Amino acid sequence: MSFLGRGGPSPAGGVNHERIEMAINEIDMVSDVFNRIVSSCHAKCISPRYAEGDLNKGESVCIDRCVAKFFEVNKKVGEKMQSAGASAQATGSTSFSL
Repeated sequence: MSFLGRGGPSPAGGVNHERIEMAINEIDMVSDVFNRIVSSCHAKCISPRYAEGDLNKGESVCIDRCVAKFFEVNKKVGEKMQSAGASAQATGSTSFSL
């Protein structure tokens, strides 16, 4: 079965609108993460005065570390929220704190 509903059971219109909406939401989320990484790491690692057309070694290393840290923190926050949500669900609470 295809991601967009071709080749499998589909609604009367022929296109699975729910899956298209999910794909659009995922693209929006990935684009948002990418834009936040670019903005944050560019501000930290690249001088506002461009002297060369390419990144120098220091800028490249800084960007590599910045992106790695961004994803590590993102992973830790996601895990913390997931465990807090699971414990809140187990206790029947509708809110949780980090």
